[in-house]
Amino acid sequence: MSSQSDQYTTHYTIESPDIISKGMIDPIDYQYQGKRDVDITIRQPEFTSVCPMTGLPDFGRISIQYIPHSKIVELKSLKYYLMQYRNVGIFYEHVVNRILDDLVTMLKPKSMKVTGDFTSRGGIDTTVSAAYKG
Repeated sequence: MSSQSDQYTTHYTIESPDIISKGMIDPIDYQYQGKRDVDITIRQPEFTSVCPMTGLPDFGRISIQYIPHSKIVELKSLKYYLMQYRNVGIFYEHVVNRILDDLVTMLKPKSMKVTGDFTSRGGIDTTVSAAYKG
């Protein structure tokens, strides 16, 4: 017979960052290349990953600002790319750098900045930014 505490115990699997595939990102042609630069800002207000130390969920807002060169990101593919992090154990600083690296590899923008604004954990808010200039 199981105890009452066993009945409420849930076991979560913490995935490795190795499961993240940048191949999900779908670059599409920027038709105004050579005519003018545009500043693009994309916000994902419901980003989730997992603290690799505690296994508890981390919640945040990911903002991506970039100036494209010849490619822009198709938003549905970006959404599915970001959803891969849901069960991944990864620190905030690594999340932001990983997203930046993957997007720069796939889009080759003129410049890009990724910011993660994460909700409080233990009474501490954290904002992390990383930038690329081509």
